[in-house]
Amino acid sequence: MPIDNNITNSQEQNATTNQQAENQNQDIKGDNSVKNPDEWTTGNEPMTGAQKSYLKTLSDEAGETLNDNLTKAEASKRIEELQQQTGRGLNKS
Repeated sequence: MPIDNNITNSQEQNATTNQQAENQNQDIKGDNSVKNPDEWTTGNEPMTGAQKSYLKTLSDEAGETLNDNLTKAEASKRIEELQQQTGRGLNKS
């Protein structure tokens, strides 16, 4: 059965492209997956529905009042504070 050179060439090109992408990823310095909320470009926008819901849960557990008027950045910081206070959502290693 003859070999389809178009498929073989395509597979080689894919492998080369994947290797190039992997090499570029190794060149990236630092980890930008966790960013300080003060540096968020959308940090001044109102908190998201998910943030508000989670803050409600944490606030109830902590016996605290929920502030409905937080920004995304403020809500993120408050979530961290309440997680420390309640122990909920913390990575326990």
